[in-house]
Amino acid sequence: MSRLQALWASSVGKKAVMAVSGLVLVAYLITHVLANLLVFDGPDRINRYAALLHGTGAALWGARLVLLVAAILHIVAAVQLILRSRAARPQKYAGGRDPQVSTLAARTMRWGGALILVFLVYHILHFTTGDAHPDFIELNPYHNVTTGFQNPWVAIFYLVAMLALGLHLYHGVWSSGRSLGVSQPSPRPLHRGLALLLAGLIGLGFVAIVVAAYFQLLGGGS
Repeated sequence: MSRLQALWASSVGKKAVMAVSGLVLVAYLITHVLANLLVFDGPDRINRYAALLHGTGAALWGARLVLLVAAILHIVAAVQLILRSRAARPQKYAGGRDPQVSTLAARTMRWGGALILVFLVYHILHFTTGDAHPDFIELNPYHNVTTGFQNPWVAIFYLVAMLALGLHLYHGVWSSGRSLGVSQPSPRPLHRGLALLLAGLIGLGFVAIVVAAYFQLLGGGS
């Protein structure tokens, strides 16, 4: 067995893979929310950005491939760790909860991750391919955003997904630091400053777009 295979076979290795792949996805989310916030400047800037991005061709598809690999590794490692944990502890604790899980973010990591995966598929169909958007216009993200959130059920689904994303990011960023040996365990969740800041800014950035689009506060033409 090679060192890479041995690393992947161990729980420590899977946690490290989860941490690194998760940080790659977090880096993407930071750039994604910053780009999406251009919608507040009106249609010109964000539509020009979309055209520039699609004009990169191979670079865009290369970035998508990296994100796809990171997402697959993250999900596979997470599922395998969950199964391994259940196999090692087939019976639940007497109180019904793992005493090591102390925060809402930690307790919702599994179902939150599943919801985010469902949301990701819908989001691609909604704003990338347009299959789930009733009035989709290619390379016109401003129009797609301003019209895409007029359906209240769509807006609510995005808001719930962003809540799950924020909780997932908060615990994930903090635990990735522990997995990579960068940070130490903390008994005070609110003192996990960087994780809280990143989760809050990314989550609130996306929420602001949904709310502004639903209440037609963005202005400008489509």
